[in-house]
Amino acid sequence: MRLFDTLAQPHCAKTCEWPVRTTQRPDQTEGNDIGVPSDTDEAGFTLLELLVVIAILGLLIGLVAPAALRQLGGARNSVAHQSIQRLGEVLDLYRLDTGSYPSTEDGLHALIERPQDAENWNGPYLKDNADPKDPWHHPYIYSNPSERPGHDYDLCSKGAHEATSDRAAMICNP
Repeated sequence: MRLFDTLAQPHCAKTCEWPVRTTQRPDQTEGNDIGVPSDTDEAGFTLLELLVVIAILGLLIGLVAPAALRQLGGARNSVAHQSIQRLGEVLDLYRLDTGSYPSTEDGLHALIERPQDAENWNGPYLKDNADPKDPWHHPYIYSNPSERPGHDYDLCSKGAHEATSDRAAMICNP
C-alpha cells in the first residue's frame, strides 16, 4: 500500500478521522531539553513586512499632517484676534488713566514704561516687561491716529506671512 492510498482512506473506521499531517520539518523542534527554543524557531518580521508598515505609516502621516497644520494655522489666527482684543482693552484702561491713547512714537511700549508726557499713568499695564508679540513672534503694529475711518487707533498683526502691503491679510482691531 502506498502513502497516497492510506491518506485517501479513513484512518479508523469508528471515528472516520483523517490522519493529521504536520508541516514541521524533522529538524525543527519545540525546543531543547532545557526549554530554550532552537535556532530554527526564531520569530521576527521580514524586510517586506517592515517596508509595508513603513509605507502605511508614511501614507497616514501624509494624509493627517496637512489637516493638522491647517488647524494650527487657524488656531494662531484665533489667538491673534483674541490678543488684539485684549490689548485693545488694556489700551482703553491706559486712555481712562491718561486721557488719550499712546502716540505712534510711544507705541505699545507705553503700556510697560511711562512716557514723559503721560500724566496719571498707572502702569505698567502688562505683566511682561517686553513689548507684546503676536503668535508668530512678530511685534504688533500700532498707530495713533488710525488710518481707518471710525477707529481711534490701529492695532494689527502681520499674520503668518508677514503681510505688510496687503492690509486685507493683516489681522487688526475691530
